[in-house]
Amino acid sequence: MKKNRKTSIATFGFLGLFVLSWLIPSSKTQVLSILADAQAIQEVSPKLFFPKKSWDKQKLVNAQMQFGFKLFSTLAKQESEQNIFVSPVSVALSLSMLYNGASGMTQQEMSSVLGIEGVDIEALNKANQTLEQSLQKNNYRGQLAIANSLWAKQGFSFRYQFLKTNREYYQAQITNLNFDNSESVGIINRWVEDQTQGKVPQIIEKINHEDILFLINAIYFKGVWQVPFDESLTTEQPFYLRDGRSIDFPLMSRQGKYPYLETSQFQAISLPYGGERFSLEIFLPKANTNPEDLLPQLTVTQWRKWMEQLREQQGSLKLPRFSLSYEVDMKKALKSVGMSTMFEQSSASFSKLTSRQVYVNHLRHKTLVEVNEKGTQSAPTSSADVRVTSVFPREDDFSMVVDRPFLCMIRDRKTETLLFIGVVENPT
Repeated sequence: MKKNRKTSIATFGFLGLFVLSWLIPSSKTQVLSILADAQAIQEVSPKLFFPKKSWDKQKLVNAQMQFGFKLFSTLAKQESEQNIFVSPVSVALSLSMLYNGASGMTQQEMSSVLGIEGVDIEALNKANQTLEQSLQKNNYRGQLAIANSLWAKQGFSFRYQFLKTNREYYQAQITNLNFDNSESVGIINRWVEDQTQGKVPQIIEKINHEDILFLINAIYFKGVWQVPFDESLTTEQPFYLRDGRSIDFPLMSRQGKYPYLETSQFQAISLPYGGERFSLEIFLPKANTNPEDLLPQLTVTQWRKWMEQLREQQGSLKLPRFSLSYEVDMKKALKSVGMSTMFEQSSASFSKLTSRQVYVNHLRHKTLVEVNEKGTQSAPTSSADVRVTSVFPREDDFSMVVDRPFLCMIRDRKTETLLFIGVVENPT
């Protein structure tokens, strides 16, 4: 009999890219293109993120969560039956950097969509600064790194305060670069590769003559499960796609006691990462239903209710081992949720970024996620947890086999902030 080997599953790099560029049409109006870079897992502390006493701490967490649900639901409807992975907090952080250059109706719409109406911009920047610092001082088993950068076209005039603010509060590396030099693409790509531990070797293919600025926020996350999966128990089993077809795919398996919830619509389980600060929430819709059936219920109130209803319960879990890449232009989604004037040449206002008339031409977001068995040696507490399993299942033990499309989220248990949300339609 093959000896069991203690292994754990690692989650690597949720990553996106915001690239800032501008085009000059014949009308002499410049276009500002934003590229969304960087992804991942962030802990949002309401106490630090919005220090003003006039705004209740809980409202900040609710605003971030509501933004995430709205953005994800919009993308899910626009890209039905597709794998989707987004980090709402990462998008909000990157947009906050750009927000420092916005004014007028553009600023108002951004603040409304992000849920930061009435928030003093300096308070917002200070809170983001504290957030990034606290995230990188984590002590859980895993790795989290956040980096920001601005790559400015040499010779183009930007507002001094815009650059200063992003350098001071977001620790952004600001580099004046000769965009006409063929080596510039490689310089930017090497920075991204370094910040993502080699997971993203290339973020841009070329620099157009009209490009003026690349705003990049790179986040790298690697998490190790608190309770490991046994690699020898991973087997090929059917995964049922929504079109009726099935594919053979590796499903990992383990037993134990986990926070669990079952309703008439879904099964849900919470899997903690080492240190128990972050956890992966899996929502598996009942047979003959689909993930989008749950979208109307994704509200702050309902989410908190579900999390409160999770109860420790003994049972067994089978979960796909998968690796996915997701890339999307968020222009359509953001316009749908109310952030539209920033994309309109005639009405966009970024007067705090430059004296020239500019607008956002496109906004792309890229995500990479890998969940697999790496043979990481589990901690003693984990091995103890592994031994607390049922050899003979009891009648009240749950059985959760994730063999069809499902929702997954990563949250920070300390602040109950939603960090990441996605849907897996096809694990291949």
